[in-house]
Amino acid sequence: MKDTAHGTPRGGRKGDAASALPNGPERLLERYRAARERRSVWESHWQDCYDHALPNGQPFRGGGTPGERRVDRLFDGTAPDAVEQLAASLLAELTPPWSRWFGLQPGPSLPDGERDRVAPMLDRAAGIVQAHVDRSNFAVEIHQAFLDLVTVGTACLLMEEAPPGAASSLRFTAVPLAEAVLEEGADGRLDGTFRRSEATLAQIERRFPGVTIPDAVQERGAAEPDSRFPLVEAVLPDGLAYRWTVVLDSGLADPATLAEGRFAQSPFINFRWLKAPGETYGRSPVMKALPDIKTANKVVELVLKNASVAVTGIWQADDDGVLNPATIRLVPGTIIPKAVGSAGLTPLANPGRFDVSQLVLDDLRARIRHALLADRLGPLDQPRMTATEVVERSAEMARLLGATYGRLQAELLTPLVLRAVGILRRRGEIPDIAVDGRTVALQHRSPLAQAQAQRDVQATLRWLDTARQLGPEALSAVDVAATARWLGEAFGVPAKLVRAEAPHG
Repeated sequence: MKDTAHGTPRGGRKGDAASALPNGPERLLERYRAARERRSVWESHWQDCYDHALPNGQPFRGGGTPGERRVDRLFDGTAPDAVEQLAASLLAELTPPWSRWFGLQPGPSLPDGERDRVAPMLDRAAGIVQAHVDRSNFAVEIHQAFLDLVTVGTACLLMEEAPPGAASSLRFTAVPLAEAVLEEGADGRLDGTFRRSEATLAQIERRFPGVTIPDAVQERGAAEPDSRFPLVEAVLPDGLAYRWTVVLDSGLADPATLAEGRFAQSPFINFRWLKAPGETYGRSPVMKALPDIKTANKVVELVLKNASVAVTGIWQADDDGVLNPATIRLVPGTIIPKAVGSAGLTPLANPGRFDVSQLVLDDLRARIRHALLADRLGPLDQPRMTATEVVERSAEMARLLGATYGRLQAELLTPLVLRAVGILRRRGEIPDIAVDGRTVALQHRSPLAQAQAQRDVQATLRWLDTARQLGPEALSAVDVAATARWLGEAFGVPAKLVRAEAPHG
């Protein structure tokens, strides 16, 4: 973890006294195991979702082998295709690459004159933050996180400070849910994160230089350089900040703390699709459609088996001492001997037809696409749309994803921007500003956020059109400059394009 702005990581601590501390390695591992035990009831359900909708996701059973085939049990590709379409739609509607999907604006506590003065500075700062996000690997990793979100309902995105000299000061990693164990805080947010990984002795020494490593681990690592040792990384709330701890849980010696630090914002950003009361982890649209997904998969499997029977047929033969069924191969041009007067090899009539399966399958596939919003948010069939159709489609997306967008805005977008601002502010790349909602406010400008504001904009434009039709007296009640500034703010127009309000008097 490169970001150490609020406390430099320290070397390992050993001994029973350190382990007995509230934040000692033993206590930390006990808390991790308890959280993992609570998570275990979800794992079989998550694995079902991965098997049928995202077969290339990291499995929960044994960790899997890189490059192995994971589609042998999958016969219908409707769900995997719909999952990819929904994840791509979320990327385009929430965090479109190389587009301004957030901004900074003066908060409500600033007077009008101060707002006009700081607005261009905040706009430039937001542009710098956006440029660092665009130059980083954010688009790649957030798409993978969206795939997990759509499939199992919970995703984890690690946001770190990149080393000096990198193209961007930010670095992102989509953490598989198989590695992440989460805790929900008193405010209902997933603010406690444990991540279990494995590393060789050389990797541990390179990541934590100068740390004290138990002798047994050093001996094993020297004898077997490829041996990997478990690491448990924890980021837990500690007052108004977060405490970061990395514990070596080798099993060869007592657990040892390899590093510690503090953060103003958690580097792990955990977010959910939707949440049932009393549950920690989220629920996904794939979970809702899983019965239809399994049924469609089984129907296609039976159709393929029926097709193989229809092609090769089922045959019967008399045991006449000449015909040997074990040596028969049903290929074109084959001559099969038989005794004189015997029936030889005769086909067995197919007892029924499977034509009804196509009707069932079409209905199942339609319900799967509807549950995963592939029929609403997918690509357009027609290359051209009228302005009214565009507005109606945006309104429909805002209605379908309204509740989910509210949760993603609170659990993903806002923490992500706040942490990016904190990192770049500390590095001196943007002014020392605090996005607290009072002096500086965060403005969401994604296409979905703009779609939600379309109703207010349309109402204002209709009012202006009505006032124009009523005549000059009605138009005199319109403050044209203030209206233009409000529309510019609603449309996310850069502050430098909006003329400041003239002083009164």
